[in-house]
Amino acid sequence: MGYIASLTLMLVALWLTLSGYFHNQLLLSLGAFSVGITVVLALRMRILDDESAPYYRIPRLLVYSVWLMVEIVKANLIVAKTILRPDMVLTPRMVRIKTLPASGFGRALFANSITLTPGTVTVDLDSDEIIVHAILKEMTNKSDFAEMARRCAWAAGEKEVPA
Repeated sequence: MGYIASLTLMLVALWLTLSGYFHNQLLLSLGAFSVGITVVLALRMRILDDESAPYYRIPRLLVYSVWLMVEIVKANLIVAKTILRPDMVLTPRMVRIKTLPASGFGRALFANSITLTPGTVTVDLDSDEIIVHAILKEMTNKSDFAEMARRCAWAAGEKEVPA
């Protein structure tokens, strides 16, 4: 029932934002009709699930985004300090990391978060492993990746409380 309500609210908000009509009764009723038809079709097609209406994840994703931004700034400072040194010693490494998130959304969030963090790139994503390339040996600490994986699993709704 929550998916129906969240999809309906998002479609109404999208329709009102894109149309800009708030006073014309005919256009408002046609908009309500089109939202209703869309929700009924989604229900009949049985495509209404947590991936097609993921709006309940937004609060957790916002909390995770703040944490990720802090990590991106930290990694930026490390990479900038390394690159600006006159001797610029790079120690590239490839490392295999076990993925904690079980859902496709959680694994994609984890892989993209690694790639967004400066100095690291996700090379390959399997069902239970991820291959990461890092430009510095210090960036291949598996406990740091485990923390990110745990937070991604929480943001994807797989875990109840962040530790």
